[in-house]
Amino acid sequence: MPRLLHPNAAHVADILISRGHHGVVVTSADPCPSAEAAAESIGVTVGAIVKSLVFVLDEEPILLLVSGAHQVNTEATGKRLEGTLTEAPLDLVELATGQPVGGIAPVGHPTNLPTFVDESLARYPELWAAAGHPNTVFRTTCSELLRITAGLAIDVT
Repeated sequence: MPRLLHPNAAHVADILISRGHHGVVVTSADPCPSAEAAAESIGVTVGAIVKSLVFVLDEEPILLLVSGAHQVNTEATGKRLEGTLTEAPLDLVELATGQPVGGIAPVGHPTNLPTFVDESLARYPELWAAAGHPNTVFRTTCSELLRITAGLAIDVT
């Protein structure tokens, strides 16, 4: 019996299609709670996994789309963004994205989050990002990710 997409993933697929992406969302039987687990499940290097992370820049939430191979250097990235960057508390993450941690997609949020994309993602010809639920992902590229999110490429390390 075919599995139906989780409502969050269906919403993400609709947003992707409305922005010119193919909108294909892949569902796995088990959640992938980390970039490493997602990479292993898909069969790609961890750097090709896009982590969607919510931070607070001064007092406003922003979305950083980061390679699974990187950790965000909050001090350096905050300076690049001309503010103070801190990790968002869990309640703010859920409020800003409407999606569960571990499944946050780059799109489909109830708020319009300013989005910044780790420039190192351009090294990978194919990227995989969560699609609104921990069991779902979609394939994209760095240039497409910048386009569908209206994001800006930055160095996050």
